[in-house]
Amino acid sequence: MQLRIFTEPQQGASYDDQLRVAQATERLGFDAFFRSDHFLSMGSASGLPGPTDSWVTLAGLARETSRIRLGTLVSSATFRYPGMLAVQVAQVDQMSGGRVELGLGAGWFDAEHAAYGVPFPPKRFGLLEEQLELITGMWSTPQGEKFQYSGEHYTVTDSPALPKPAQSPVPVIIGGNGPRRTPALAARFANEYNTSFPAKADIPERFAAVRKACEEAGRDPDDLIYSVALVLACGSDEAEFARRAAAIGREPDEVRRNGLAGTPQEVVDGINQLREHGASRVYLQVLDLSDLDHLELVAAEVAPHVAG
Repeated sequence: MQLRIFTEPQQGASYDDQLRVAQATERLGFDAFFRSDHFLSMGSASGLPGPTDSWVTLAGLARETSRIRLGTLVSSATFRYPGMLAVQVAQVDQMSGGRVELGLGAGWFDAEHAAYGVPFPPKRFGLLEEQLELITGMWSTPQGEKFQYSGEHYTVTDSPALPKPAQSPVPVIIGGNGPRRTPALAARFANEYNTSFPAKADIPERFAAVRKACEEAGRDPDDLIYSVALVLACGSDEAEFARRAAAIGREPDEVRRNGLAGTPQEVVDGINQLREHGASRVYLQVLDLSDLDHLELVAAEVAPHVAG
């Protein structure tokens, strides 16, 4: 089971805060540092000092780390033109030596679009599908050839489809909870399907829908990685766990039900249950970026018991 650290910097984190967590992620042996792609805090968080752009941040981290994978869970198709996003991701992949993964979704948070003057179309799945076609098409176009595309939302004419990423291909992650269209997109474009913050009882059904979509598309369902993102709150004892739950505004009983929470053994048991459901990768949502001892505990007391 691969363990990845997943952060929500829009809740209040500078680049330096994220750098400390990313470098701890690498030092402690976790597989990857991922971040959300949002521009407005949620809930009661102040969001200070303000949002950081995900791909600008990952470009910096690409030069200040050497091993861990880097990516978004997930970028919103509404935030960038796909041709520009293809350039950005390819450049960060080159800067990292081929360690980038692109999570891409349709977008959902209309308030952040209003807050920063970004259009939020009511129907976005078609937009997402065309972006996936265009981005993967540009990356896969042989050097020296031109890429053309004509869709309902985007037209590309005589593109040199440059630069190329270091990886071929860059892994694409598609996440979401839709019963039909999301599985179909995952089957067609993704290297990984992710379900974020699901009810745990729903995970097998969501994975099954993606596997069925793969079969219908003539793809081996085992070609995909199946992953889950859940909030993390782990303590060496009950008091420390309760303190960490309070620090992120969660009640101990609630976060135990809905996240990976409690003592290290409880977190191990929760991860092993995800493995039984078919997951081979877990994104541990770390909300308190000042608490590096939290990562130390998980690396020492959880990770060795879920490896393999």
